[in-house]
Amino acid sequence: MSSPVLADTGGLLKALARTADSKPSFPEYQTILATASVVIVPALVLAEVDYFLRGNRAVEIFDPTTRYEYELPLPSDLVRALEFEAKFKELNLGLVDGTVAALTERRRVYRVLTTDRRDFGTIRVGPHFSRALELVP
Repeated sequence: MSSPVLADTGGLLKALARTADSKPSFPEYQTILATASVVIVPALVLAEVDYFLRGNRAVEIFDPTTRYEYELPLPSDLVRALEFEAKFKELNLGLVDGTVAALTERRRVYRVLTTDRRDFGTIRVGPHFSRALELVP
């Protein structure tokens, strides 16, 4: 079992994707879900994942074999998300990515399942914006 991971939209979508014969389309992403001690799914990420999967409800977003925690954003997370948007305005983050970054700070889980290496590879978190995130896979 590996350390906890916070899921971003693209990473979660790839982890859930299946081939026609029900095998993982991106096994390296699915392995992260299966081996993490906990997978933290921010509420705004779940809303985006639901939007992208609306035509394919056969996909189980919350597979019972995975240790998921659904995380609602606190008002302080939304404020912090706006601070990330201002600090890294060249990235044009948006509220979802900003709250993912804010939740990494609040939960002290700096490992992020994502496909967005440009944004999450640039963002620095912590009180002085100095801590890099660990991007997986």
